Amino acid sequence: MKQKIILAYSGGLDTSVLLKWLVKKGYDVIAYIGDVGQDEDLEKIKEKAMKTGATKVYIEDLKKEFVEDYIFQALKANAVYEGQYLLGTALARPAIAKKHIEIAKKEGANILCHGCTGKGNDQVRFEFTWMRFMPNAHIMSPWKEEEWLSQFKGRTDLINYAKKENIPIEVSLKKPYSTDENLMHKSYEAGSLEDPKTEPDQEMFKLTVSPKDAPDKETKICIEFEKGIPISVTNLSDNITVKGSLELFNYLNKLAAKNGIGRIDIVENRFVGMKSRGVYETPAGTILLKAHIDLESITLDREVIHLKELLAPMIAKLIYNGFWDTPEMDMLMAAVDTSQEMVSGKVYITLYKGNITVTGRESENSLYDESIASMDEEGDYDQKDAQGFIRITGLPLKIHGVKDETLGKKL
Repeated sequence: MKQKIILAYSGGLDTSVLLKWLVKKGYDVIAYIGDVGQDEDLEKIKEKAMKTGATKVYIEDLKKEFVEDYIFQALKANAVYEGQYLLGTALARPAIAKKHIEIAKKEGANILCHGCTGKGNDQVRFEFTWMRFMPNAHIMSPWKEEEWLSQFKGRTDLINYAKKENIPIEVSLKKPYSTDENLMHKSYEAGSLEDPKTEPDQEMFKLTVSPKDAPDKETKICIEFEKGIPISVTNLSDNITVKGSLELFNYLNKLAAKNGIGRIDIVENRFVGMKSRGVYETPAGTILLKAHIDLESITLDREVIHLKELLAPMIAKLIYNGFWDTPEMDMLMAAVDTSQEMVSGKVYITLYKGNITVTGRESENSLYDESIASMDEEGDYDQKDAQGFIRITGLPLKIHGVKDETLGKKL
């Protein structure tokens, strides 16, 4: 009997060539497609996989799970990698990888395969998840094996092989940049984008309009959160309210895309040590992150906010590097969950030509006290107390000042 192998299959250049290559090596290849919201004809991709040699194809709908268990959890932590990247690809990988294991166990297969390159981050994200939940599985990663590397040096060889084997592909030698799409974002890298000074072709963008082409009219919305999780979005411009995790996320994606929101062009540091240029469109996630951070400003204690500002980049780094299902991630997210108990309320936002402007916020759990903050009334705050506060807090500085005078130090 042929050995069964479960292949993470996207229908793109790499996995299409890989599928055919595995079939020709004598494997029984079962292709698995994780539906995380990519705008593709998955039935057509399934048909392509069968024609390329797969004996069976699984299409698994992971969209709701992806939004609730991954996107919303990361946004709850305000996780942003290196201050800019909202982790769209990194968040999707553990969701896809876990379902991969379920299929392998159902099929009685012990070989898990992906087509991620040895230069990228996704290889780590898939394999760490597989190691955690199927520790005895055999992982096949051809881009790290000599047999594959001796035949395929890069994308040109893959394209030539696909043509030779009559595998239909959309990538050409002229425009070979790579994309990844899911509900959270669409990414673009490689090809002409590998030169960090090259401006992206505006026709490349598929999700968002250019801010300059966005409507000349503002769109006003209100996003409601419960314990750090968005539960509804209301378009105040046309009085439409959308509830439900997947539904509101899809709706925000449309609103943000129409208003030219969510584009970034960055050079990031990959886990494997190299720098990589990536262009991203993250419409809904960009809005939700800003709204969530703003709501925390009135519902969280000052020191909790400052602690979260320290934790957020740590969590983002763990997600980016593939450590979603780890003890350290569990510990940090437990702290985040505790912090979100009071983060309920509404944030009012105006969208306009690529800009997200928060115009107001309200919460029953608000720690903001107008009578204390007001410049027009004293409230419970005695300004005379500030004198002692400053004197005690500034005491170390005063001691340093006396010492400097003694040593003759000048300004």
